[in-house]
Amino acid sequence: MTWSFTDSAAAFRAAAAEHLAADPARNTAVLTLMDAAGRLGWWEEADGRVTGALVVSPPGVSAFGAMTEEAARALRFPGGRAPTEVRGETAAVEAYAAATGRPWTPTVRMRLFRLGELTPPDPAPAGRARLADGADVPLVAAWTREFAVAIGDEPAEDYTGFVTERISEGRLWLWEGPDDRPVSMAAVSRTIEGQARVHLVYTPPAERGRGYAAGATEAVSRAALDAGAPQVLLFTDLANPTSNALYQRLGYRPVTDHLGARFSG
Repeated sequence: MTWSFTDSAAAFRAAAAEHLAADPARNTAVLTLMDAAGRLGWWEEADGRVTGALVVSPPGVSAFGAMTEEAARALRFPGGRAPTEVRGETAAVEAYAAATGRPWTPTVRMRLFRLGELTPPDPAPAGRARLADGADVPLVAAWTREFAVAIGDEPAEDYTGFVTERISEGRLWLWEGPDDRPVSMAAVSRTIEGQARVHLVYTPPAERGRGYAAGATEAVSRAALDAGAPQVLLFTDLANPTSNALYQRLGYRPVTDHLGARFSG
C-alpha cells in the first residue's frame, strides 16, 4: 500500500480513472482542479485498487478527493513539502492532521450538496436571469474579488481572465433586478466525469434579502442540467444557515461534510 505522485495529469488519469469515475461527486475538487494542478497523488491498496486521490493546487494547498482514513493517515508528501492547508472530507482531513502531529486550525467547514429535483424559488424573485457577456467582465471581476474576500480567501490582483473564461464558455449567469440592473451572479464548472459544480454564487450586500441569489442559482443549475450534466453539485459554508436552507429549497441534498485545515509549525 503506497502513495504515488506525479505532475502529469495524463499519468494521474491513467492510474486513478476508475476511482475518480466511481464517485465523481466526492471527487469533484480533484476532477475540477487536476488539469491545472502542480502535483497529483493517488493511494493504491495491496490488491492494486486506488482508494484515495488528491491534488496540490495552488502551491501549498492540497484538496483531497474521496479517500479512506487509512490512506489519509499514511499520507506523506515527497521531499517533505507538506502543504500549509488541506481541504477535503472531514474524516480524512482529521485523520491526516492527527497523523502529522502538526498544530492546525480549521479554516472552513463546508457541506457538499447534490441536486435532486430542481425546484424554482417560491415566491419567485423580481427580475430575470440572463447569460453574462463580454460587457459584464469588469463588474463580474469586481464581484469575484468581493466574493473571495467574503469567504476568507486571499483575493487575486485581477480576475479578468478568470471570469472571461467562464463568460465566453456560457457558464456564468446574472440575475437582473426589476430595473434591468445586475444584482447577483452564479457560475458553473465544466462538466467533467458527469459532474458540474455551481460556484461563485454572490449578491452584493446592498441587494441581499430579495431572493436574487436563489434566482441566479436556479438559472445556472437548470443550464447545467439542460447541457446534459448528470450530477450538479455545490458547496456551502456550514456557518451560513441562510445559504444552506436556500439550496435545499431549490432541491439540493447533502452528500458529505468537508473541512479546511491550516497548519502551523
